[in-house]
Amino acid sequence: MKYKKLGNTGWDVSVICLGTMTYGEQNTQEEAFEQLDYAIEQGVNFIDTAEMYSVPGRKETTGSTEIILGNWIKARQNRDQYYLATKVTGPSAGLSYISDNLGFSKDRIIEAAEKSLRKLHTDYIDLYQLHWPERNSNFFSTRGYVHDENEKWQDNFEEALQTLDMLKKQGKIRAWGLSNEAPWGVMRTREVSIKNDYSMPVSIQNAYGLLNRLYEIGLAEIGMRSNIGLLAYSPLGFGRLTDKYHNGLAQASDRLVEYKNYFTRYDKDNSVKAAKLYYELAQKHNMSLAQMALAFVNDRPFVASTIIGATKMHQLKENIATGSMALSDEVLREIEKIHESIPNPAP
Repeated sequence: MKYKKLGNTGWDVSVICLGTMTYGEQNTQEEAFEQLDYAIEQGVNFIDTAEMYSVPGRKETTGSTEIILGNWIKARQNRDQYYLATKVTGPSAGLSYISDNLGFSKDRIIEAAEKSLRKLHTDYIDLYQLHWPERNSNFFSTRGYVHDENEKWQDNFEEALQTLDMLKKQGKIRAWGLSNEAPWGVMRTREVSIKNDYSMPVSIQNAYGLLNRLYEIGLAEIGMRSNIGLLAYSPLGFGRLTDKYHNGLAQASDRLVEYKNYFTRYDKDNSVKAAKLYYELAQKHNMSLAQMALAFVNDRPFVASTIIGATKMHQLKENIATGSMALSDEVLREIEKIHESIPNPAP
């Protein structure tokens, strides 16, 4: 397993981060424990969750992932072996069952952090993240920014960042980061933090992979020059970048089949077409598509860690094994050719 520094924390985090959003929906607690135990044994020292998980978000299962993960933490008593990340939910249609006050007000951030600490059976959260911007920006299936003249959002970055800084000083969180952010939001965050001498963001958790490399436009340079590491999620396009969708082995329980209506960006014609080209390239070089896709993301200089999630153990083992892989220059050149022909089909 390879390790990289996360922002200015000094932490050496594994290039593979274990994502947990299937726990409580597609994975039982028993299966989750097996995954967590195996990941730790293989050198993974970074685990990511969120208060709204499992996914797809439903009132009946919200918070189930933190509860299952907390039960594992309590049972294993190994809290010093990994870095634990979770998130406070930003405003989002249909998630009002989480709280009547979704967003990043002082009261909501404190409420969410305290609930997460209790569910996770821990005294501190290593990385606390703002889950989605409060303003209308960076939506799925949208490549650019579309200004909303009727938007009611008012800039409250100062209140949110002051609250995060307070939680850090209290020892309840050790560092904080962003999620699903756009370049303006990252720069505004830095501006407010510098002005008020607050702690700085150390990470940004955004979608990034062979089917969506929009992070490279603007955010990659900001991250590199500002020491903000990318935590890349959906590196396999919810399974589209795996062999099973190209060799006829997809099953009814697979994510893009069972939850097809939730993740339509990966079913678009160009997403399917690009994935097929990447599959053929991986086959040509005697790799699985998942191995090639993950190895590509792991090696990007602006990526601090790649968040992987799996419903089955054989998938998890294959994914974690890429933590020590490297792609040849030839493969990288051929990846760029495909990217140039069908750029970012699944934003």
